[in-house]
Amino acid sequence: MKVRVVSTASHAKAVQVVTYRNNKRIVLKHIGSAHSEAELKQMIHLAQQWIQKHSHQLSLFPQPSTLLVSLDNCNFLGVKYRFFYNTINKILHLMGLNVLPDLLNDLATIRVFEPASKLQSIRLIEDYFGIQHVRKNYYKLVPQHYQLKNITERKVLEFVKQHYQCSFNLLFYDVTTLYFETFEEDKLRANGFSKDNKMHQPQILVALMVTQDGFPICYDIFSGNTFEGHTLIPVVKRFMQKHNISSVTIVADAGMISKSNIEELQKHKIDYIVGARLGNLPKWLIDKIDKELERINGHSIRIKTDKGDLICSYSTPRYHKDKYEMEQQIQKAKDILENPHKKKRIKFIKMTESKVELNEELIQKTKQLLGIKGYYTSLDSSVADDRMIIERYHELYRIEQAFRISKSDIKTRPIYHYKEEPIQLHILICFIALAISKHIELKTGVSIKRFVQESRRVLDGEIYDKMNEKKFNISTPIPKNLSEIINKLFTPH
Repeated sequence: MKVRVVSTASHAKAVQVVTYRNNKRIVLKHIGSAHSEAELKQMIHLAQQWIQKHSHQLSLFPQPSTLLVSLDNCNFLGVKYRFFYNTINKILHLMGLNVLPDLLNDLATIRVFEPASKLQSIRLIEDYFGIQHVRKNYYKLVPQHYQLKNITERKVLEFVKQHYQCSFNLLFYDVTTLYFETFEEDKLRANGFSKDNKMHQPQILVALMVTQDGFPICYDIFSGNTFEGHTLIPVVKRFMQKHNISSVTIVADAGMISKSNIEELQKHKIDYIVGARLGNLPKWLIDKIDKELERINGHSIRIKTDKGDLICSYSTPRYHKDKYEMEQQIQKAKDILENPHKKKRIKFIKMTESKVELNEELIQKTKQLLGIKGYYTSLDSSVADDRMIIERYHELYRIEQAFRISKSDIKTRPIYHYKEEPIQLHILICFIALAISKHIELKTGVSIKRFVQESRRVLDGEIYDKMNEKKFNISTPIPKNLSEIINKLFTPH
């Protein structure tokens, strides 16, 4: 094979690859036409590359390693987001989750990047990352969900211990509901009190436990009609037994407090800080709080009760907010009394056998509690004073942040699966995605939404060179602000 250069009628130089057989010239490849010396050199170089590829003969002289590509002989195949994929893959290795099946991790990765149904997610993994998976392999993972969950939680726990110096002596607990795109109920998917205002659609109850940093370490799933207060003890006990944890302090909201829960927590020596619903207290105790608590911003009192120490604190901003809301509700109640045809449930109205009237007793009790917030705890004041208890309780916003990420960014809901095992696997994928997202937020100080947006700016353009029959990637440069984020993400404490 030889490179042949001939003049054309248009005074250009045509570059060809030719061979001779039986004294006949055969054109193997027409490289192109050059109209300048620079173009001619490029065409000759392309012809030499073609010969080297198709002759399978080694040159006697060393050849330059630079591969020249003519865009006229190329097809643009599309873009990939390999920078994002490789970054998440590095995090998964850091967490030890690389021991999980690749498909499971890839589904968690695409859920962070662009949440979708499982079928669509498998397509997006190929479109965005260039990785192919077979749909049926997902259903092969379904029966392994329980084993995969145990591995995931164990690895995440080890990661948190190592990278966040967590001793698990303070954990935050809450539940949320996830609804389904169906109206059919079963044992797991059931109608109940919906936090998503989807009262007529079946749901499941998901319990989540996070560290003081807000890092998710444990979750469980319950039937949608389960009372949230009944979930606390089983989840905490299972967590402590599984990971051989002897003592812990649980922070939870007022929905978790009940006499039976308090007894179980005390029985298993589990300390707690939970919200108190002061409106449900007996009148004598409300009178005591009203009498003893000074109405000075930040002041608090501690009272011994059968549910533990009751701490009540007063806040001036809360007082003005509570007072405004109370006055609005009282006015609505008066409007209803003046217009009886308006049949609405209003807080300060009571119905007797003879008439409908203002509930003066409830109004008086509400006035006594204006500006006051309550907390129950098993911790003695010598261990944690009132201020510390209140500060720890207010850190519950961290678990609310975790639920916000799971619902808004990862889009855990709605769920399209119908059987229990695929539902369990779906929640596991979302849990892995949540752990990835929270780690990114904690390490970089930017939201997962912004991280994804910035990562999308780094593209791999795929080009197919028809001349050399090869694929090439051309990557966009990493922006400075993204480089700074990545440096924070992978810089040790």
